[in-house]
This record gives sequence, structure tokens and C-alpha cells, in this order.
Amino acid sequence: MKDKSNNYTDQAEVLVHALPYIQCYQGKTIVVKYGGNAMIHAGLKAAVIQDVILMACVGIRTVLVHGGGPEIEAMLKALGKESRFIRGLRYTDEQTMEIVQMVLCGKVNKDIVSLIQQQGGKALGICGIDGGLLKAKQLVVEGEDMGLVGDIETVDTSFLEGILDAGVIPVVSSVALGIGEVAGKALNINADIAAARIAAALRVEKLLLMTDVPGLLGDVHDPSSLIKVITNTGLKALKKNGVVSKGMIPKVDCCSLALEGGVKKAHIIDGRLPHALLIELFTDEGIGTMIEAG
Repeated sequence: MKDKSNNYTDQAEVLVHALPYIQCYQGKTIVVKYGGNAMIHAGLKAAVIQDVILMACVGIRTVLVHGGGPEIEAMLKALGKESRFIRGLRYTDEQTMEIVQMVLCGKVNKDIVSLIQQQGGKALGICGIDGGLLKAKQLVVEGEDMGLVGDIETVDTSFLEGILDAGVIPVVSSVALGIGEVAGKALNINADIAAARIAAALRVEKLLLMTDVPGLLGDVHDPSSLIKVITNTGLKALKKNGVVSKGMIPKVDCCSLALEGGVKKAHIIDGRLPHALLIELFTDEGIGTMIEAG
């Protein structure tokens, strides 16, 4: 018979190794921005849900903020409506906003809540309108009207904190309540920005952005050039020098926004790897880029 004792010892070592991290984060709040392939691929989706539940079980107060671009795009196509993007942001007219609200706050949000509860977790699905969590004015980019796209003005976390205090995982879709000229209307918010602003308002321990890249690379063509740790000042220097470009710019801007708002650390991690959250939180090596204040 094959000796299984070494395997059991290895499993125990993994748990023992994670213990200091569990103790460090117990009772702390972490915001996870959930998106990309991790929301589409069934296996990755299951791994994220398991990670979030485990985090909650060891006492980490976890807020899950999600996007849903592919699902919105699929619904728009099904209805024969063509998408229009301005500087990477979806132009959102009245009809598109109805679809965004229906898909994000309805199907996507409740699907995530359902998955968490099927795995034994407790979750509550909300959007930025609920409890006055996110209030936003209409966004104008370099003089361009974006339609019903919002620029967050205020974040009221009192409702969110009540959910966390009850031991429940808030699952937040990035739709805000309009103010000013768009008062009372639902506004479409970039999910990365929503996560960063919520993280800053809660002054959380960490913001983790799940992406479809390994992290911040010194050379976009070389995965081995992953930058493991960098300060916010260093990050801005890389952006100025053109090392950070294209699709990574909004990610690093959100990290800077969170850190300048009081978040201790921000992480850009590869959501294409199963259990990316646990690996980043509970191992010495991690798997992505950690950005520190300073």
C-alpha cells in the first residue's frame, strides 16, 4: 500500500504556512474586484467563490465588487443594439442603461450570490443605488458626452458596514444613483473605479483587482518580467515613462486612487489562475503585483 503520510504532512504544512496570514487578516476588511475570465470560465468561477467563502470563514470581511461587460455585450447583441465606446468606456444611452441595470444588478449579481450560497456562504447582492452607497454625477471625458456613465461623487458605506457586521458577504454591482442634472437616474460605473472608491471609503487592508494578465510587467511581451512589489510613487514613474500603457493604465490608476484614499495595499492578480486570491493572500510569494502606499 502506498504511504500517504508524506502527502498528509505536505497538506498540514500548507495550512501551517497560511496561519500567520490568517491571523494577520482576521477581522480586517478586503475589497475584491471580480471580473475577466474568472467570471466566465466555470472552473475559475467556482474557485473564486470557494476562495471568498474561505476568506469569510477565517474572519476576513470581504466585499466583492463585480463587473459584467461580456454579459452586457451579449444581451445588447441579442437585442440587436450595437455598442459604442469612447476612450475605452461604453457610451450608455437610456436603452443601454436599462440593459446594464438589468444584467448587472439582476442576472450577474444574483448568479454570484446564488453560487456563494450554494457553497455554504452567506451573501447579499446589492448595487450602488442601494442604501445610497454610490452617488455620481454624469461623466464627461475631454468634452465628450458619455450618456448615463457616472463619475462617483460620494460613497456612503454605512449600509455596507451593516452587512459586513452581520457576517454576510456583500456582492456589489457597479451601478450608481445619479445626482445633479441626472438626479434619480441609474448611472453606469466602471467596476474597477467603484471597487477602488469603496475600498478607500472603508479604508480597507487590501484591494485586489482580478485581471486577465499576470500583473504589472516591466516588458508586456515578457511574462517573466513581472514586478512583484512596487510603491505608488514608483508606479506613477513607470506610467510616466510609458512602461505602463494601454489597458493597464485604468488598473494602475484605480490602485493609486485607492492607496491615496487610505487603502494600505493594492494588488493586481491573474484571475485566470485557480485560487488566485488565496495564493496572493496566504503565501509568501503571491502571484501578482503588490502596490504599497508611498
